Amino acid sequence: MSQDKQLELDYNYRVVRQFTLVTILWGIVGMGVGVLIAAQLVWPALNFDIPYLTYSRLRPLHTNAVIFGFGTSALYATSYYVVQRTCQTRLFGGKLAEFTFWGWQAVILSAAISLPLGYTTSKEYAELEWPIDIAIAVVWVAYAVVFFGTMIKRKTSHIYVANWFFGAFILTVAVLHIVNSMAIPVSGMKSYSIYAGAIDAMIQWWYGHNAVGFLLTAGFLGMMYYFVPKQAGRPVYSYRLSIVHFWALVSLYIWAGPHHLHYTALPDWTQSLGMVMSIVLFAPSWGGMINGIMTLSGAWHKLRYDPILRFLIVSLSFYGMSTFEGPMMAIKTVNALSHYTDWTIGHVHSGALGWVAMVSIGAVYHLIPKLFGQERMYSLRLINIHFWLATVGVVLYIVAMWISGVMQGLMWRAVNTDGTLTYSFVESLEASYPFYFVRFVGGAIFLSGMLLLAYNAYKTISAPKASLKAIEQAA
Repeated sequence: MSQDKQLELDYNYRVVRQFTLVTILWGIVGMGVGVLIAAQLVWPALNFDIPYLTYSRLRPLHTNAVIFGFGTSALYATSYYVVQRTCQTRLFGGKLAEFTFWGWQAVILSAAISLPLGYTTSKEYAELEWPIDIAIAVVWVAYAVVFFGTMIKRKTSHIYVANWFFGAFILTVAVLHIVNSMAIPVSGMKSYSIYAGAIDAMIQWWYGHNAVGFLLTAGFLGMMYYFVPKQAGRPVYSYRLSIVHFWALVSLYIWAGPHHLHYTALPDWTQSLGMVMSIVLFAPSWGGMINGIMTLSGAWHKLRYDPILRFLIVSLSFYGMSTFEGPMMAIKTVNALSHYTDWTIGHVHSGALGWVAMVSIGAVYHLIPKLFGQERMYSLRLINIHFWLATVGVVLYIVAMWISGVMQGLMWRAVNTDGTLTYSFVESLEASYPFYFVRFVGGAIFLSGMLLLAYNAYKTISAPKASLKAIEQAA
């Protein structure tokens, strides 16, 4: 029996392959919509006077497709792969894993249909209406059963730290989603939250920031703790630090949400608590970043010729930058300048593109040859080009938004000697126009790299196994 066939019997790679491929698909779709709405801010006529293509309807489609289509599919793929490999057992639940794949794709397709049609709760990152919310909860519970069931029947006594992060993200996102989505339906596709006023805002940003903290941070740290050591061929720098990192992160992150609501009707003590917890979060975040980067100790030379490793390590650099910037922006005096400006957009995409997307892309490049029986990717040169397209695209995007955001904050607070505003809102918008164009260019460059990924993946999967093996041997 061939090694590939034996692996198929030992592990369920079918569902991992499926989630890996849709990660690429939803990445292109979600980022493509993002580039379109960035273009609409430069050329407003690009909505073509079609209601379904207006910025207000496409923007939640963009965020949901990228976070839940691209990012969460990457988490499904990598968590299912890692838990099997580290627990040395096949996924628990038989066809339940397959249900999570098709169920999750149904959820994303429902979002892609309902959001442009205008069905929305208007809650950030939780726009989907109640029938879809119920479907999300059902699929997510099935995901938890598969993941934790696999850990329970593991053939090793040890639980590797990546699974700690994956497990925390799965449990916490379930609680966040169910609590925040509680609503009273009034029709087939309309509901109203059971919370009201400042309480609704507090619950929403408890959910909203912890969707960032657990889905977009803890989950992807699980990814990092497996794929960085694997790609580098080195053990994790400090296993003790990784455990401290885990417990500090999950203990502190849950309290940081109120920093989204400075200078609002939320009680002042709650705002201050969110600020303090956000500042304290800097320590475990940078501990994790240093742990990941220092895993390359003794293998720094690999960065010269391994573009997959560069994706993973540079993503950690962006993680460190974002987790320094976030606590700084949570300080009330800084927040008074930054909030509601493009600086926030820059910060979000520093994390979303620089950290989440780049670590996911590195993991996908690592996985595809292993999942489809190849020695390596079709073209390392294309991976290298993709790396530079992604890096240049992110830098253009976030620098443009930083400059635009600080400028907006200063213009909005500028006053004349008689106390009147120096600039109108329209004047600040006009000043931001060149930076919106640079953002569009940066996003388009990043998207072009995703198209290279899709081409490289296609050529790798479709190539006869012997051909890429011969290339590897010749190299």
